[in-house]
Amino acid sequence: MTTTPLLADDRWRADHLGRLLGHALRRFDERVLHLMSRDPGVPLALSNLAARDQIGAAHIHITRHLAVQGSRLTDLARSAGMSKQAMGDLVTQCEAWGLVRREADPLDARARRIVFTDTGLLWLEAFRQAVTHAEGEFRAQVGTDVATVVALGLEAYAFR
Repeated sequence: MTTTPLLADDRWRADHLGRLLGHALRRFDERVLHLMSRDPGVPLALSNLAARDQIGAAHIHITRHLAVQGSRLTDLARSAGMSKQAMGDLVTQCEAWGLVRREADPLDARARRIVFTDTGLLWLEAFRQAVTHAEGEFRAQVGTDVATVVALGLEAYAFR
């Protein structure tokens, strides 16, 4: 039997760029949630949920993608790269936690918009601060030059 390059060295399966990006994203999101769980501006119930890992990356999709003025469910799902049904379930959960609410769309009486509540806006501000802090930690760990090159490279790759 001839050994093919595929069988001879399969380290590429664990060390490729996509996997490294995935690990980096998970680490970044975990750090952001950790910081948010300790933010005094985050309502205690949400802080406790974050601290107990009840809030995860899926919930961050709403935080990242919901427009401040509100979004229709289909637009929110598309922006987050999720199915409408999965996003609907996530919105229902976040609605129960008091982060968002559904209201009539002023442009279309048949449609509903998802909007942040006052509590959700506090959560969004804590998210902004945590992201800024985590980015600062990244810069401190890898150096400003490397962090700048990584950010530019990821931006060029992500939006092509």
